[in-house]
Amino acid sequence: MPGSAVHKALLAGLLLICCLPIVSAPMALTAGLVFGLVIGNPWKTTTSTWSRRLLQASVVGLGFGINIPVILKISKDAFLYTVISISFTMLAGWLLGRLFKTPQRTSMLISFGTAICGGSAIAAMAPVIKAESEETGVALATVFTLNSIALILFPPLGNLLGMGQQQFGLWSALAIHDTSSVVGAAAAYGGLALAVGTTVKLTRALWIMPSVLLAAWFAKSERKIPFPLFIIGFLFAAAIKTVLPQLDLIWHPLNCIARQSLVVTLFLIGSGLSREVLARTGIKPLAHGIVLWIIVSVASAAAILSGWIS
Repeated sequence: MPGSAVHKALLAGLLLICCLPIVSAPMALTAGLVFGLVIGNPWKTTTSTWSRRLLQASVVGLGFGINIPVILKISKDAFLYTVISISFTMLAGWLLGRLFKTPQRTSMLISFGTAICGGSAIAAMAPVIKAESEETGVALATVFTLNSIALILFPPLGNLLGMGQQQFGLWSALAIHDTSSVVGAAAAYGGLALAVGTTVKLTRALWIMPSVLLAAWFAKSERKIPFPLFIIGFLFAAAIKTVLPQLDLIWHPLNCIARQSLVVTLFLIGSGLSREVLARTGIKPLAHGIVLWIIVSVASAAAILSGWIS
């Protein structure tokens, strides 16, 4: 049984192993997926909670590895195509929802999660559009499944397409749903890819608030919209590094710890995927999510490789 003492001990042991620098992001995710699908996570709720907290803390720590001028440049360059890609994704998602006859609120959640930043965007939008828990769960399961696939597929695909690190970081930020998977895939590709991918993805995450506020206005909802505070933490860490570069002997270890904590986070995320989650996803929402993801991935890769986005 998944709740047995042996399974709990095995999960704890794998978590400790993932803390070692020799364990990479793809290795940790693969181990988590195998554990979740074959054995079953005995602490699913606990690991889900801690994976979110650890991800946010890790993103803050990544700020110690990048300077504010770099963030400003990347964010400025990313602004226009972020607006275009979000609009394009939402429109394509709406059309696919009609094509696959996906329930309206489920379709909107999947499209919104694909357009901005996966689970965080879905969680923010769900109460505003009054989505049922099952609709939210299906959307999260769809996005979560595709996240796991993207983390494994994107690095070899980037190499196959001959992408440089900056190109891959940009592509992963535009085409992968959750921040965790963007960071994991980019970290596996290289340091520059990680810096670009993290910054562009966090820039996209800032669009959660205006998008949800707009939806709330249309839906006449009065629910408060939470601001993702970890983005402020990321900027604060980068500001400290920029102002006090002479303390790099401190900032560099903190950045290394953050990168390895991301590896642990990816193991926790992978272990949360179960056969029950896959079964609950359903054919129509999953088909909707897959086709939308492929369209966004192909379109963004083509735009980057052709030089339209740089």
